[in-house]
Amino acid sequence: MPERRTVALVTLGCARNEVDSEELAGRLAADGWELVEDASDADVAVVNTCGFVEAAKKDSVDALLEANDLKDHGRTQAVVAVGCMAERYGKELADALPEADGVLGFDDYADISNRLQTILSGGSVEAHTPRDRRKLLPLSPVERQSADVALPGHAQDAQESAPEDLPDGLAPASGPRAPLRRRLDTSPVASVKLASGCDRRCTFCAIPSFRGSFISRRPSDVLGETRWLAEQGVKEVMLVSENNTSYGKDLGDIRLLETLLPELAAVEGIERVRVSYLQPAEMRPGLIDVLTSTDKVVPYFDLSFQHSAPGVLRAMRRFGDTERFLELLETIRAKAPQAGVRSNFIVGFPGETEDDFKELERFLSSARLDAIGVFGYSDEEGTEAVTYENKLSDEVIAERLDHLSRLAEELTAQRAEERIGDTVRVLVESVDPEDGVIGRAEHQAPETDGQVRFTEGAGLTPGRIVEAKVVAAEGVDLVVTSLDVLEEAAR
Repeated sequence: MPERRTVALVTLGCARNEVDSEELAGRLAADGWELVEDASDADVAVVNTCGFVEAAKKDSVDALLEANDLKDHGRTQAVVAVGCMAERYGKELADALPEADGVLGFDDYADISNRLQTILSGGSVEAHTPRDRRKLLPLSPVERQSADVALPGHAQDAQESAPEDLPDGLAPASGPRAPLRRRLDTSPVASVKLASGCDRRCTFCAIPSFRGSFISRRPSDVLGETRWLAEQGVKEVMLVSENNTSYGKDLGDIRLLETLLPELAAVEGIERVRVSYLQPAEMRPGLIDVLTSTDKVVPYFDLSFQHSAPGVLRAMRRFGDTERFLELLETIRAKAPQAGVRSNFIVGFPGETEDDFKELERFLSSARLDAIGVFGYSDEEGTEAVTYENKLSDEVIAERLDHLSRLAEELTAQRAEERIGDTVRVLVESVDPEDGVIGRAEHQAPETDGQVRFTEGAGLTPGRIVEAKVVAAEGVDLVVTSLDVLEEAAR
C-alpha cells in the first residue's frame, strides 16, 4: 500500500448526508487515509450523492462529472459515488455514468477503506444492487442488534472496536469511546442522527425504499456522540432523521424524545439543541411543552406541512387541514411567542384544484412562518403518485410555483420585520473582515432559515452566544446590535 493515501468527501443533499460523510471520514481516518478538503488534492474523490428529487440528482451527477475532470490534470485517480443516489440506483447509475470508478451502497460503508483501496489500485468493485430496504430490517430491538444490514449514521451503535491510536479529531479526551466519526469542518454546529429510515408512506416520496424502515438509535449512543461533539468545540447540535417525532416508537417508548432532550441540553459545553423534521400529525402536547420550556432546547419547529387543502393531503397519504395546522401553530406560540417555524410545500400535486391552491395560499397568509420552501410536483419513480390521474400540466405547475414562491418571499420578509425590536440569542458562526460577524438566532436553522448580521463585531468569536437586539430586517435575514454595545453606548 502507498504510504500516503488521500481522500476528499464531497457532500450533497441534507444534513443526514453530512452525518454519513463524517462517519465515512471517521472510518477512513481510522484506517490511515488522509482527509483533504479539495478533491483536486485527493487520490480518491468520494461524492456523497442525493437521490431525493430530480434537481438534486442532477447536482449529484454534475459533482461526479466535475470530480472526474480532475483525473485529467490533477492528483485525483478515482471517483466514487456513495449516498442515496448510489444506493437507490446502483448498477443502473454505474452503467449510465462510466466516469464513476465505483458506485457503493450503504452496505459498503463498513468496509469503505478496502473498497477505495481496491479501486485506487486499479481493481473493480461490483456496483451496488438496489433493493427495497423497507423489507430488510426487523423492527424488534433484539433482532436489530444481529441484523447484518448497514445503517448510515449508526456506526457506533454496532459496538465496533475502534483502534486505540485514533488520529486527532477522532478520539475524545476522556469519557466514553468516540463514535466512528470525523468532523469535516470547524463549525460550532453539528448534526446528530436520531434515526434512519421512515415508516410513513407519503405517495410522493421514495425515501423509505432506499433509506429503509424507521430505526431509532439508542439514547446512550446519541448522548455519547453529543458529548464527543462538545469536546470538539460544538455548541449547537441539530437532531436529524426522516421523522424525529417517531423517535423511540420501535424501542417501545414513543415519548423517548421528551426524555432525551433535557439530557442532551445538560451536556457540558452544549449551548443549543435543535430538533428538525417534525410531522404535524404526530405532534403531542408533551413534546411541545419540552420544545418550548427546556433550557437550551430552542423553540424551533420544522413542521412538514406539505399542503393544507384536505383533499390534496389525503391524496398524499397525509393528515390535517388549514384550521388544524393553524391551531397547532397557535398552541406553540401561546407557549413560546418567539418560536421559529418553517415548512416545505408541494404545489401542482395531481388533482390539485384552483380552490386547493387558494386554500394553501390562505394557510400561508395566516401562518406567519419564518421560512418556507416551495417545490413544484414532479413524478418520482417508484412512488404511488406516479400512477395518479389528473396530472397538471407543466405550465400550470410552473405558474403556481412562481406565484407561491413570490408570496412566500413576501410573507417571510414580513415575519422577519415583526422581529424588529425583539431581543434574540445569537450563536456567532463566522467572523470575516469583509462579511463581518454572522450568526443565527434561535429561530434560524443552519443554511435554510436565514442568518443574523451584527452591526458591530468587536470582541465576538465563533461559538459565542450573544444577546442582541434586532434593529433591521433584510428579507429573512436580521440585523442586530449586541446588548453589550447598546449598554456601552447608553453610558
